[in-house]
Amino acid sequence: MKILAIGDFHGKFPGWIPQLIRKEKIDLVVSIGDYGPFLYRKLWFETCYGQNVDFWDVIGKKKYKEVQLKEMRAVEGVFKKLDKLGIQVITVLGNFDQAKQGGKNDVFDVKKSGWKWAWKDLFTPVLNKYRNIKRFDYKAIKFGNYVFIGMNGHSFPGKIKSKAYKKSRAKLEKLFRKNRKEKIIFVSHNIAYNTKLDKVTAEDAHEKAKGKHVGSKLAKRIINKWNPVLHLGGHVHEGMGKDKIKKTLAVNVGSAHDGEATVIDLEKMRIKFIK
Repeated sequence: MKILAIGDFHGKFPGWIPQLIRKEKIDLVVSIGDYGPFLYRKLWFETCYGQNVDFWDVIGKKKYKEVQLKEMRAVEGVFKKLDKLGIQVITVLGNFDQAKQGGKNDVFDVKKSGWKWAWKDLFTPVLNKYRNIKRFDYKAIKFGNYVFIGMNGHSFPGKIKSKAYKKSRAKLEKLFRKNRKEKIIFVSHNIAYNTKLDKVTAEDAHEKAKGKHVGSKLAKRIINKWNPVLHLGGHVHEGMGKDKIKKTLAVNVGSAHDGEATVIDLEKMRIKFIK
């Protein structure tokens, strides 16, 4: 059984993917999310990153709506191409996928603003149009001889004492306990914390993140306890590669936006990084 692991599309879909799927005889596509182009990325980092500031207060609510709807048109463009592949695609949320704020409140407590539109789930109604794409964050899906367990798309290590973190961990513990006799592949948008795969090294990275490990502490703790056979994640574009966490093989699958993807032969556990 072969899977194509891919994600961090940010509005782009590599044109060579259909040919790769035919050549490699791919059975399943596993996506780690982040479909939208992240418009106004530079301005957001300059004004909101690491600060208690809502982006709609920076650019105005009218402009924010326009931006989010434009993001969703790009998201749907990627969905259409994934759906046309003609094979099953399973996906988790990325940190900027607009469904309940990208799920980022799964590892820290969030006080929602009074503007209800900002919390509107724009993502799910669009995703539900496409029958070949199935979302599985905080769910388990059996495919072949493996069970895939997914997690949401927060973008930094998380606050382990928060109520949201504890609630999310409890959900994952339940899923892993129920499937403990299965071969489990654990999928999250953000790769596990403090590995070779989650260090921010990009030259244009924000000064608050540059040189730091920004992976998920929740993913790391689940792996340390349950030892899934494989962990797939990404988020840190420059971290493409593999590492070991105890008995688990962890893989940062790369960024589709940068023309990257990963092919994995699950039976032989052979990995081919495509650039």
